[in-house]
Order: sequence, then C-alpha cells, then structure tokens
Amino acid sequence: MSIMCKRKREETLQKEELQLLDKSELIEKVLQLEERNKQLEAIVNKGNEKSRNGDAISKSQKPFDFSKCYKRHILLKFYYLGWDCNGFVVQENTDNTIEQHVFAALIKSCCIESRETSNYHRCGRTDKGVSSFSQVISLDIRSNLKSEDQNKLGDELPYCKILNRLLPSNIRCIAWCPVPDDFSARFDCKFRKYKYFFPRGNLNIDAMDKAVKYVIGEHDFRNICKMDVANGVTNYMRTVINAEVSLYRRNFKNFSGYDICQLIISSQAFLWHQIRCLMGVLLLIGQEKEKPEVILELLDISKCPRKPQYNLAHEVPLNLWYCEYETKEWYIDEHELINTIKVLQKDWTLNTVKSVMIENMLSDLEESTNCKNLSFQNDCLLLGVQSRTYQPLMKRVTCESLENKIIHYENKKKRKEFD
Repeated sequence: MSIMCKRKREETLQKEELQLLDKSELIEKVLQLEERNKQLEAIVNKGNEKSRNGDAISKSQKPFDFSKCYKRHILLKFYYLGWDCNGFVVQENTDNTIEQHVFAALIKSCCIESRETSNYHRCGRTDKGVSSFSQVISLDIRSNLKSEDQNKLGDELPYCKILNRLLPSNIRCIAWCPVPDDFSARFDCKFRKYKYFFPRGNLNIDAMDKAVKYVIGEHDFRNICKMDVANGVTNYMRTVINAEVSLYRRNFKNFSGYDICQLIISSQAFLWHQIRCLMGVLLLIGQEKEKPEVILELLDISKCPRKPQYNLAHEVPLNLWYCEYETKEWYIDEHELINTIKVLQKDWTLNTVKSVMIENMLSDLEESTNCKNLSFQNDCLLLGVQSRTYQPLMKRVTCESLENKIIHYENKKKRKEFD
C-alpha cells in the first residue's frame, strides 16, 4: 500500500472516530488540541533555550553508584493542589504533571535510579485540574538501613524532607509506610474516596442527596462516565460503597447561596470522568430541572442503552481525598509535618484573603440591586454551552452506543494490522 493511500486510510479512521463523539466531547477535543499546541510551543522554546545555554548538567559530576546501596519497598503519600497542573500522569508534550515533578525529585535526590527500575505503581490517575489529599504510590527506594534493621523507621532516610526540598510548593510528601516487596499502591488499595466541593446557590441539596443514593451498589455506569473504549475499557460495572451530598459549612453571614456543600463518594475503582459526569447530572437535579429518579433511568441499560448528551462538572472542586490500605504503619516526620502545615496555611491565607475581598465586593453590589434572585454561584460548574430552553435529559440526542464503539475500535485495529 502506498504512503498516500495509507494516509487517506488514517484520515478516514480519524473522521469515523470523531463522528462517534458528541458535541461536548468535540469541544473538549478542540480545547485539548489547543492546549497541546501551547505545550509543544513551550517545549520547542525550552529546547532552543537549552541549546543556547549549553548542557545544564556538569560533565565532571560522578554518577551515583546504586549498586552499593540498600533498598526497600515503601508507600509514599502525597497531597497536591492540581488546579494549575496538566493532571497526575506523565505526558510526552508537557513537563507540568504531578508525576513528572515527583520523579524529577526522586531521581535528583538519588532515591531511585529510574522510573523503569523502581517497581512503581500509583493508586489513582487524576485528570487536569484535579487535586488530591491522599495520592499514594509504591516503589523500591534507596534505604539507609540493612534489610534486618529496616524496622527502625526513625533511623531511615527522611524521605518526606528530602522530596519536599525538591518538589514545587503545591506538591508535598506527607508520610511513608514500609510494605512487602509485592505490595502495590494500585492493586492493594481497598477503596478510594473522592470529595467534590461546591456552593449551594439555588440547589436543592436534599434532592441531590436522594439522587446520589441510587448509585450505591453495583451498576453499569456507561451512561455516567466517559467511555474509554479506545484504551480497551469495555466493562463499565463498578460498585459504589457509599455516596452522599451534604452541607459542609454555612456562610458566616447566613446567606445560604454561599454555603459550601460536598459530594463524598467511595468505591474500589472509578471510571474515566465518572464523578464529574455524576456531578453534572446532580447539578441538574439540584436545579430541579430533573427528578432524582433520572439517575435510575441512566443506570437502567435496557431502557437507556445510549448515553444522553450532557455536560461535565468542573474539574477544580474535585479531590482524591483518601485511599484505604490494610497497612496502618504510616511514618510521619513531625518536624516536616509542621513545615508542610505552614506551606498549606500560606495557601489558605492568600486564597482566603482573595475570597473575602471578592465577598465584600459582592456584598456591596448585591445590596445595590433590586433583583431578589441572585443565586448564580454554581452556574459556572457545569461546563459547555447552556441552552436557553432546557431539554430534558432523557429526550436529548444520545451518544454512540457502547456496542457500536467496541465494533468501531475492533475494525480500526484490524485495519491497522492489515496495513
């Protein structure tokens, strides 16, 4: 087959793949491509700058001899504020991921020789803009102790202190834990818990809580996630252990629109965008545009085999809050913990001052208007274009079915093998 024919075949496959996407997915795709172009430009500029300035690493520096070191297998626990990062997982077209920063610190401190030789696993893979209070990784790491002395945790290398000196301030290592050599942060995690914070605005929180209770148990969540068939995900059965929507904190002036609420949801494993899709539907229920029972309709695959088109909830309020393991021997360096608290208090101070300043401005402006309904606080949390005339969820245009997507990607794979 000629190169020209092969290119045409690839273009046809790409068009067919794009035709499977709904409007919101196409918008997201365009935004991702624009972001990627910016990242590629930054990489090119960075490369040009390096070539002008010469190699930053001194050639006279002796390589660290890992063959003379002891090793041990541990868990490391991190928190990170991911609002300005491109997600957790390393990507080819950007250096601004949590994993990239973590491995840069691990390698620079000679805690590990390389990612490939470190027996590495991660608990979860949060998307761009999402944060975590309890991301856990497992890996083989350099030790200060012989294997028979590795129960003396107080004499071990100060892993948190070492890494925190090299990590950006929005990423902190807060604890470590010794585990057996075959222990995996991913596969040995009992469950993950996420929190999603949001303002009450004009939302009916009781209706949202009633609705979210319907997802507890084992269900097929193909209509409440972004289907990832291209990466081989064809099973959308997941078990939600618990879920609730509740008030987190009342506004100090008793303006209920500014109350902060939260979705808390736990499961052994989640699908791609599962929580943000769920929150997108819950916001419609909270606005009383949908009944809580619409969740039951979405979970009934026989009656609703194709996902209706609806918008994702914003990524910034989402946090991977907790990861549960059988082991409880987390080692915390008290002095380093205090330093970490200081860093987080600094973030809290600067962001709270900004929030209070905006609150004061809003207060004055709201007193200047005769409009009684000013509860727009959560409008920005539903991404995408909002239609002026609301279309009920179950009457909307639907996405391609899971079965059709599976067939499409199987045919695509066969055609590539044929080429």
